[in-house]
Amino acid sequence: MKRIAVLGTLDSKGHEHAFVADRLRAQGLEPVLIDVGTGGEPQVAPDITRDTFVPAMNQPGDRGACVSQMAEHAPAIVAEMVARREIDGIISLGGGGGTSIATAVMRALPIGFPKLMVSTLASGNTAHYVGSKDIVMMPSIVDVAGLNRVSKMIFTQAAGAIAGMVGTPANAIVNEASKPIIAASMFGNTTDCVNLAKEELERAGYEVLVFHTTGTGGKTMESLIESGMVEGVLDITTTEWADELVGGTLTAGPTRLEAAGASGVPAIVVPGCLDMVNFGERDSVPRRFADRKFYIHNPQVTLMRTNPAECAQLGEILAEKINAYTAPAKVLLPKAAISVIGAEGQPFHDPEADDALFDAIRRHLKSEVEVIELDCKINDPVFAKKCADTLLELLREK
Repeated sequence: MKRIAVLGTLDSKGHEHAFVADRLRAQGLEPVLIDVGTGGEPQVAPDITRDTFVPAMNQPGDRGACVSQMAEHAPAIVAEMVARREIDGIISLGGGGGTSIATAVMRALPIGFPKLMVSTLASGNTAHYVGSKDIVMMPSIVDVAGLNRVSKMIFTQAAGAIAGMVGTPANAIVNEASKPIIAASMFGNTTDCVNLAKEELERAGYEVLVFHTTGTGGKTMESLIESGMVEGVLDITTTEWADELVGGTLTAGPTRLEAAGASGVPAIVVPGCLDMVNFGERDSVPRRFADRKFYIHNPQVTLMRTNPAECAQLGEILAEKINAYTAPAKVLLPKAAISVIGAEGQPFHDPEADDALFDAIRRHLKSEVEVIELDCKINDPVFAKKCADTLLELLREK
């Protein structure tokens, strides 16, 4: 029998979660009531108590601190339950605090594991709740505050939704697809390179999943790598680190480039598009950058050229991340241009900045990591083929 975690703040939303549990039982599923409440006693008896996650709250009178503490400790324990196959899906109902705790738990679970959050916040900006995971956010319509004809209808549909998700053999479908997966990073300025490398890898029998490195794309790619579904990484476009370092709009955070290393997945890393930082409209660029070189990509996107000092820092960061990899990794440098607009005659052509980037990578990389340099542009077919062939070599050696 499939087991569904019904996770919530049972001190304030216990009857609502018990209602969902009853609807799951009616569909032949076994609910596991998990209490992540931070206030008074639970309204219904949980199968897993809050003490499992936080034996004693540090600041019991401070609700915000208690919610933060539960959101910090609960995810790892529920993730362990998933790893042990003790639950097959998770559902939660909540307002602000409950949504914060439950989605923190859900973000710690693998892609493909069914996750459903019924929330009062589901009709707004849910990016910080969903993150890079496949969390389904369902509007509660009315507040999650008691049972009435509307909430009962929504909660019943939610129970049916999670039952359908659990009953869909998504993992079996993935497993049946015999082609191993490669994750690749792409930007408009590296499209030709990635597409050509993708074709080469597909001819070799791999399925290539391409992620647009717009911050969310990089985070999602890292999340997929962490899930264990990926056999190799073609990280041609590491541009999000320029935004992270300089303060652009498309940062993927400080953990970008860490998943392949932590997961032991062979990787090719290229400093693609590290010559640019992304901002919005021209007027949105911070004043401190007034004397820098800009390129108007479109009315909504302004690109700023990274300078030699920033490029040197970026090279060091890339090297430090790659030095931590446990599986084989190689760095490929397209010395003629790391983006379309970085080539000779183009707006961002700056040999001094590129040299600073390349020199820092060479200087800080550990000796075991090979650096392959080609005197061509990043979108040159020769470079694309070399990226694909080198990754295939690493995969064969794995």
